[in-house]
Amino acid sequence: MARIVLTDASIVINSVDLSDHIASVTISTSEDVIDTSAFSSTIAAGRTRVAGLGDNSVALEFHQDFATSSVEQTIYPLLGSLTTVVVKPTSGAVSATNPSYTFSALVSEWQELSGSVGELATASVTWPISGAITKGV
Repeated sequence: MARIVLTDASIVINSVDLSDHIASVTISTSEDVIDTSAFSSTIAAGRTRVAGLGDNSVALEFHQDFATSSVEQTIYPLLGSLTTVVVKPTSGAVSATNPSYTFSALVSEWQELSGSVGELATASVTWPISGAITKGV
C-alpha cells in the first residue's frame, strides 16, 4: 500500500490558490448516530443504530500574508459567507491516486493576526462544510 507525505497539497479557496500559504489541512467527516432501539424480548439484542445527518468540517492553518491577492485579501471579505474550497493531496492532475475534494465551507471564523515575538504570523480556523463533499477521481 502506498503512503503519501504531504509536501505539495493543493488548496484553492474562492478560486484563489493559497497552497503556498497553508501549513496544514484536515477534512473531517462524521455522521450523527441515531438510536433506533425498540422493545425486544431479549436484552441481548442490544441497541440498534443508523446514520443520521452528516457534519463535515475543514481545518486550515494559514501563514498570514497581507499582500494583494493573498491570504487576508482572500479570506477577510468571505467572513460569514459560503465559499467553494477544493483540496487535493498534490498539485497534480485529479486521478484515482490524487482525488479532489470540493465543498462549500462557511467562513465562520478568522484570525486576522496571531503569533508571538519572533514567530511566524498564522491563522488557524475550522470551518463547517455546508452540504456534501464531492470527490473527483
